[in-house]
Amino acid sequence: MSGQTSASQGPASDPQMVFRTRNLEKIYGEGEAAVHALRGVNLDIPPAEIVVLLGASGSGKSTLLNILGGLDRGSNGDVWFGNQSLSEMDDADLTRYRRDHVGFVFQFYNLMPSLTALENVQLVTEIADHPMDPKKALELVGLDHRQSHFPAQLSGGEQQRVAIARAIAKKPTVLFCDEPTGALDSQTGRSILGVLKRVNEEIGSSVLIVTHAADTASMAHRIIHFSDGAIGKIELNEHRANPEDIVW
Repeated sequence: MSGQTSASQGPASDPQMVFRTRNLEKIYGEGEAAVHALRGVNLDIPPAEIVVLLGASGSGKSTLLNILGGLDRGSNGDVWFGNQSLSEMDDADLTRYRRDHVGFVFQFYNLMPSLTALENVQLVTEIADHPMDPKKALELVGLDHRQSHFPAQLSGGEQQRVAIARAIAKKPTVLFCDEPTGALDSQTGRSILGVLKRVNEEIGSSVLIVTHAADTASMAHRIIHFSDGAIGKIELNEHRANPEDIVW
């Protein structure tokens, strides 16, 4: 890895950046009991990159992911998605933002057990403006042959791939992944990382991955190191690893 850099300053909003934060703080509680989950985070993220947010549990990376994804709000500071201020959006605006631009993949798959793989993906396409064909989404993650199976009939890795297909079926601008391989063995985890790389390349979605697994960062364009609610450093990856070569 090379190209270490610091978070840059600049104009408030920048349509050339998919995300930009300035002096972003997240504080839980008050007074002496206050917990500072984010401490003045300044960050620029260009579009269509795979970005890994790396750090120990409690370092602030998931808090940042939730704020960028419109699931939470900062206590202080500003956040922009392109030229739109997420900080100034009301709840209805944030709901539209998540619906139109964001896909989520979590460590646990959150599939509907009574629905087939195809039907789980169709749940999203029914509310999206310009969705992908659900069968195409399953094909993209290598599960076109399992579309009629229920979650209980699928392995953990296959369920995670259904969850990814569901997230990408709306053709999101950004795909947020919070420990997407955390519940999987290393071989299955590598296959999931391969799917995320394919989503980035074929759909053009920005992919933000929160993880504590340092080796995952080798496949990213950009690695953001978190510690105690702040960015320690940002690295640009000149020579990215193939997901199938990652060992952890």
